[in-house]
Amino acid sequence: MLYELAIRLFTLVIRSASFFKVKARAWVDGRARWRSRYRADFQPAGKVLWVHVASLGEFEQGRPVIEAFRNQFPDWQVVLSFFSPSGYEVRKNYPFADFVCYLPADTRRNAADFLDIIKPDAAIFVKYEFWANYLFELKKRNVPVVLVSALFRDAQPFFRWYGPLWRRMLGCFTRFFVQDRHSAELLQSIDFQNVTIAGDTRVDRVLAIAENAPGNEIAAAFADSVHRKEENPGHPFPDSGVFIAGSTWQPDEEIIMPALAGLTTRAGSAWKLIIAPHDPSEANVARICRAAGPGVVRYSQATPAAAREARTLVIDNVGLLNTLYRYGTVAYIGGGFGKGIHNTLEPAAFGLPVIFGPKYQKFEEARQFVARGGAFPVQRAADLVTVLEKLRDPGSYDAASGAVRGYLEESRGATEQILSFFVQIMLKNP
Repeated sequence: MLYELAIRLFTLVIRSASFFKVKARAWVDGRARWRSRYRADFQPAGKVLWVHVASLGEFEQGRPVIEAFRNQFPDWQVVLSFFSPSGYEVRKNYPFADFVCYLPADTRRNAADFLDIIKPDAAIFVKYEFWANYLFELKKRNVPVVLVSALFRDAQPFFRWYGPLWRRMLGCFTRFFVQDRHSAELLQSIDFQNVTIAGDTRVDRVLAIAENAPGNEIAAAFADSVHRKEENPGHPFPDSGVFIAGSTWQPDEEIIMPALAGLTTRAGSAWKLIIAPHDPSEANVARICRAAGPGVVRYSQATPAAAREARTLVIDNVGLLNTLYRYGTVAYIGGGFGKGIHNTLEPAAFGLPVIFGPKYQKFEEARQFVARGGAFPVQRAADLVTVLEKLRDPGSYDAASGAVRGYLEESRGATEQILSFFVQIMLKNP
């Protein structure tokens, strides 16, 4: 009863915020008249897999599983639901799902009606998604439910004295695929033994991207004037290279540019910068171009000849960054001066040492990279210079590169384990 009241109060808050917040308005509008719209837009025909994610980051963790599942079970339909507009709006046309929608608010009636419409035969929740009424309704209907890429922490309510409701939610899962041993031990401490340590499904995706990354004429021309790692594994750039800054915010840029400017004043230094801001709007790109100074070119306006002569290449569109790391020497990932860093796995898949701001502790892969000596948190330009000075040493560079790539190699295979589990379920319930 209290949970239901909390959900209704939360919904009321979002509706109130929708009058002056764009994201809240999208949240409300996306769920308007959902019953009639969902019935019209999706008709189950055969078996259905329901995958639920919170937003875009969790989608990237669920994506390898969805695509492997579609390949293994082409006759199944896939329903993909999002909680957040930031995920739904980007992936509402995702081609590997038969139906993409918002998850209605987690009331008992909504949960029952939603499941009546999509009629799932199996369900996957990703990472942190725990919605009591949906889970209880799935269990009532004997629908197998799997949690993938899960991370658990001691402070979560599952493991506290006030956690009976949360532990009841855990009891609805058929299997937990967790990212690390600590998560498994926490679940086992409260008598959940149906746990597999599988790692992060995003690892499989970023490694596949790295292995099949297409060439990019502009980025290749930009990097031509400095030695690239794949041309000589012996680290030929003690004072040169391509510094790739991905998903940056202004506080990140305010330490990157002074640090690189100081290094490139040295005789013989040839550091070049590729920067892909988190916000690729015209106003923000123009600000970055002004801050970069002479020798800057926008990707959308670049020719190979212009890129070859440029010192800074600003990526002013989306969708390129994860393949551009192949041209890099070192990567900087933005967000560490705000809510938290963005994707560090993508550059690691290419073996790039990774640098980021101080707020990285919530991200398991970042903590692992730091602990293994492959990533370096910084707070000011001087810290960044110190890191780059350290990486001038070929042994230090190779050790950092090997550390991040080694973690990924150890962590690959989560998708295969999850798919194998579903194969077993299908054999039991053909």
